[in-house]
Amino acid sequence: MIAQYLRLMRVHHWVKNFFVFVPLIFSHRLFHEPSDLRALVAFIAFSLATSAVYVVNDVVDAEADRRHPKKKNRPIASGAISPRKGLVLVGALLAGAAGVLTQTSLPFALIVAGYLALNAAYSFYLKHVVLVDIFAIAGGFMLRVFGGAVAIDVETSSWLILTTMFLSLFLAVMKRASEISLGESGAAKDSRKVLRQYSVRFVDQIATVTAGGVILSYALYTVSPRTVAAFGSENMIYTLPFVVFGILRFMYIAYHRGEGENAIDALTSDAPMIVAVLLYIIAAVSVIYNTTSL
Repeated sequence: MIAQYLRLMRVHHWVKNFFVFVPLIFSHRLFHEPSDLRALVAFIAFSLATSAVYVVNDVVDAEADRRHPKKKNRPIASGAISPRKGLVLVGALLAGAAGVLTQTSLPFALIVAGYLALNAAYSFYLKHVVLVDIFAIAGGFMLRVFGGAVAIDVETSSWLILTTMFLSLFLAVMKRASEISLGESGAAKDSRKVLRQYSVRFVDQIATVTAGGVILSYALYTVSPRTVAAFGSENMIYTLPFVVFGILRFMYIAYHRGEGENAIDALTSDAPMIVAVLLYIIAAVSVIYNTTSL
């Protein structure tokens, strides 16, 4: 039963909350203990809030999930956990998040509250509105980054914010692309009616725009005067190939394997993607925390 509750909470999806650490890494605070602790508390708060959102969404979507070829196995949809017990878990998670937030600042607490409000709106309405649905998903990722910055009291680069926005939109539209691919049999479109308002061509165009936006905004970030001044070199540009490869590889996973619906599963099960992410992290940290020229 514990395993079912952990599945319901989607603990493995807490990886998404690593976006909270982006400002910590890119602001030279990674090895600053007070900032590390504040970022960790922020991560825990977002993780509890995220799990509460997932449970609410599963309760709301239980009937539709039962018609989905994969989602029908979720704890609520399958009947392993009752909706009532799910809502009790939501209360416990929100109480835990509130307790953690008492150790943070008011601005950060408001960001988490905004995240919860956005996702509540998404669960009950926004996910049924074409385009607004993917912007709502993207908004959740951006609030994580803003929350991470507020938690450690630093400003984030405008180019980094744009990169996060385009990356978030890219992941959201790739999710829709995989759902549409899966929905060729009609199962996915029955479970998510907004898919009827998307076409393969439309989604492909959005994917192209957002993928290009990620690459362009990140490229400009790496060579911006502020970045060069902050890191003491122009070496951040050498991390760009890993970003480009990651974007293209994820598109391959979504279009050729139809596995983009769950970004975390796709990212953690594809060996080339795992290697690319690790190499990017190593390269970025090396550049940020070591100003010696490559």
